[in-house]
Amino acid sequence: MSLPIYQVDAFVTDKKFSGNPAGVCLLRDSWDEQWMQNVAMEMNLAETAFLRKRSDGFDLRWFTPTVEVALCGHATLASAHMLWETGELASGEQARFHTKSGVLTADRKENLIELDFPATPDTPETPPADLLPGLGITAKYVGKNQFDYIVEVDSEQIVLGVKPDFTSLKKVTARGIIVTSRSSSPHYDFISRFFAPGSGIDEDPVTGSAHCCLGPFWMTRLNKNNFVAYQASPRGGIVHVRVDGDRVKLAGNAVTTLRRELL
Repeated sequence: MSLPIYQVDAFVTDKKFSGNPAGVCLLRDSWDEQWMQNVAMEMNLAETAFLRKRSDGFDLRWFTPTVEVALCGHATLASAHMLWETGELASGEQARFHTKSGVLTADRKENLIELDFPATPDTPETPPADLLPGLGITAKYVGKNQFDYIVEVDSEQIVLGVKPDFTSLKKVTARGIIVTSRSSSPHYDFISRFFAPGSGIDEDPVTGSAHCCLGPFWMTRLNKNNFVAYQASPRGGIVHVRVDGDRVKLAGNAVTTLRRELL
């Protein structure tokens, strides 16, 4: 029996084919980890999300083409969008996900989908040998949380101009590397890019979970807790960020682009 799988662009801008594409598959029975990894490899997207219905929501797991990850924002937003769009959840019903990072929720807030995620603040860290040479930049600050390195630079132009040596960055022990600065645009508070060659993704188009670090990071520097952020990948994406204690609310839009059948 065939199984539908959807491709959803999450954290989109007002341009077509923006945001971060995610695969979303609602399973009918138990997981098979190798099968899910194979499907993610076949989809060849930054992440593919697999959901399984339970009495109090959905189990949710995320796979890149090469590894399972413990937290993913854009594929969670894509999953909630798919559940409402297909009628698996009523339009006003909260999406509730049981994951390796605890219970995560999604709600419709006016014209956005808002995720409730754990904050993952960084602490200052001495950069490993391959980090800054691999990015080809000088850092204003380097920190690390349980997932990623975060590298602050002096200007948006430096963020936009990064041309990574992915062979060097693969040697950095972390899920990924965030490069960030204040934005020169009045429309955004800060910008970022995210590189994760060690996780099978050279540059991620829009990384919701990285903003669980970026929110607390910029809160201490800008003395505010509400932000509009732009991830400056070639596709580009907008993330609305609100820091609320030890939680971070991430909001954005999503659009379904493809429906396929797994045979």
